[in-house]
Amino acid sequence: MVKEQILTNEIAGGELISEGEVATQCAVSRTPVREAFLRLEAEGWMRLYPKRGALVVPIGDREARDVVDARILLESHAVGSLTGRDRARDQLVEQLRANVDAHRAVPSDDVAEFARIDAEFHQLIVAAGDNAILAGFFVGLGERHRRMTTSSVHRDASIPDLILGDHAALVEAIASGDASAYAALLADHLAAVHDLRGGSR
Repeated sequence: MVKEQILTNEIAGGELISEGEVATQCAVSRTPVREAFLRLEAEGWMRLYPKRGALVVPIGDREARDVVDARILLESHAVGSLTGRDRARDQLVEQLRANVDAHRAVPSDDVAEFARIDAEFHQLIVAAGDNAILAGFFVGLGERHRRMTTSSVHRDASIPDLILGDHAALVEAIASGDASAYAALLADHLAAVHDLRGGSR
């Protein structure tokens, strides 16, 4: 539960929370909460301070750029691999257009669902690359992706419209078989959504 609250920005980066608060909120003893905090610290989501609580680690500029760089590499490779695989490309375009339609239907106040469908859009692209190892690696980025998107939407109310417009353009680049255009659009998209001045590295 705490991890989901971190991913959806219900508990913001930089916030200090206590085992007691979470135990009371979840109506459980402190033991499972302590175990969850230790696991979240090992995964890099929080830092524990004895007798003070747990600090939720904010998304740093370095982490954001690293995640974006990895996503650009994986997605660009996947789109490039669709060259000569017209049936796979057409199937992906159909899935992505359905995703964009579902994305547009999300209520404006449901940021968690908006971020989930955003992550799904990009996961569909990597999965179409037909490389199980790369797809698995991308899924591992999914939680950081969701947290970054949620944070961006909370930061700037214009971000959802930006994402929807950019996604439509990314789908058309795939439909036209233009992997280079896709890579350029994706880099601009991620830099704008996540406020990476100067773009990715």
